[in-house]
Amino acid sequence: MPLENVSLQAPIPRPRKNIFGIGLNYREHVAESAKSLDTDKDLPKQPVLFSKPPTTVVGPGGAIHHNAKMTQQLDWEVELAVIIGKTATRISVESAMSHVFGYSVMIDVSARDNRRQANGSFKGMDTYAPFGPCIVTADEIPDPHDLRLWLTKNGVKKQDSNTKYMIFDVPFLIADISSGITLEPGDIIATGTPAGVGRAQSAGVVVAW
Repeated sequence: MPLENVSLQAPIPRPRKNIFGIGLNYREHVAESAKSLDTDKDLPKQPVLFSKPPTTVVGPGGAIHHNAKMTQQLDWEVELAVIIGKTATRISVESAMSHVFGYSVMIDVSARDNRRQANGSFKGMDTYAPFGPCIVTADEIPDPHDLRLWLTKNGVKKQDSNTKYMIFDVPFLIADISSGITLEPGDIIATGTPAGVGRAQSAGVVVAW
């Protein structure tokens, strides 16, 4: 069927559990966030974890609900999404990749002016996780740490980087999360965004890599 005749859905339209989000997982993003968002300029020593509820998920190109009473600063963050395929509890870094089913793309939409440190709800509003359009199985991607990530807004490129710049790689993230939370088939880890988020650009921050 012609693509223009269908509406693409997220490959997992309603995850059973919250999405595991990773903050500040690219060196350049840490630098730009320190300048534009007043976060710590030092690289994190452990993964920065937050979650997005299942109701954040929409399909690629799906409408993002903008509540102007809550935010005037919607922002974009393109991320590699890791989908778990086998239950993982207290998994070692060495065995972590055997628990990966596949990979996809997720946009971690954020409301910069509605940041709530206690629970991260500035990232958890309805429709704030466009996801898909597909899951590529792990056997088709031998190295998830050499993938180009880019994002366009209204046809203009805003982010363009590579997953090789992650601070904490996929095996480390799986081992870290599973040390205290059991990962189950269908669980999603959004692995963090590279530099180029809108808030940094509007603040005039330029980060080169």
